[in-house]
Amino acid sequence: MIDFVATFIFFFAVIDPIGTVPVFIAVTRGYDAAAKRKIAMIASLVAAVLLVFFAIAGELLLTAMGIPLPAFQIAGGIVLFLFALSMIFGESKPDEEVKLVRDHHETAIFPLAVPSIASPGAILACVLLTENARFNLFEQVQTVAMMLAVILLTLLLMLVASSIHKVIGNAGASVISRVMGLILASVAVTNALAGFVSYFDK
Repeated sequence: MIDFVATFIFFFAVIDPIGTVPVFIAVTRGYDAAAKRKIAMIASLVAAVLLVFFAIAGELLLTAMGIPLPAFQIAGGIVLFLFALSMIFGESKPDEEVKLVRDHHETAIFPLAVPSIASPGAILACVLLTENARFNLFEQVQTVAMMLAVILLTLLLMLVASSIHKVIGNAGASVISRVMGLILASVAVTNALAGFVSYFDK
């Protein structure tokens, strides 16, 4: 059995459902309620399919390219750590991705599904937390279920985005994003250290 709480918090940190709310509001500005619901569902579905694909095929792709998983784990930990630093010290996720909306005028797919929900950190997490050598099939299914639960939570938050945004505002979403960045930085260091141990134990 996996640690459900830790796995859920990990995916909550990398996907950052609350940080998605301002992005969703910006990308759906001017749409009616029915269109907003449709965009939220499409974005969630696309993100879920993408992350499930990497959970299933991510390790196979690495093997086909001759990349040992510990090396990917170390690299992934470093990338996740840099991603976390950008959440803590740089522009928060809402601020950065709302700018993408203004610049590119995209809809549900970009930047809402990718990279807001299916972020680089979430993709790395899917690969690292479904490693065949460390987790059996049942545990991998549990991990995917936790990831899908976070996406479902993200969908629910998008559906009530207007009400949430009135309560926390952009500043509140920014604070939460930075706290999630701190948690993610700790997880990233743990993953990188585990990768070093696995690599040098061989």
